[in-house]
Amino acid sequence: MMQTVLVVTAVIFSLAAAGAIIRISRGPSLLDRVLATDVLLAILGGALCVDMAVNRHLNNLMLVVAISIIGFIGSVTVARFVADRREQPIES
Repeated sequence: MMQTVLVVTAVIFSLAAAGAIIRISRGPSLLDRVLATDVLLAILGGALCVDMAVNRHLNNLMLVVAISIIGFIGSVTVARFVADRREQPIES
């Protein structure tokens, strides 16, 4: 039963990661690319959590926390950069 769950989650994570990578490469704007990168980091964290659940260990827990923090800080930084950039008036 556990092998079936592992295969199903691996397929779902693989399809989601492929979609995120396509969005990173084709994204029409910077915000699309940043959001896709954040989604890819979340997929990686989810895959690590599934690995920990299947193998019954906590070896990757600090890695999952670090990936989550990096994704959050990166997204907030880019969002603030874009917000500051939009507030400035355009000079002719």
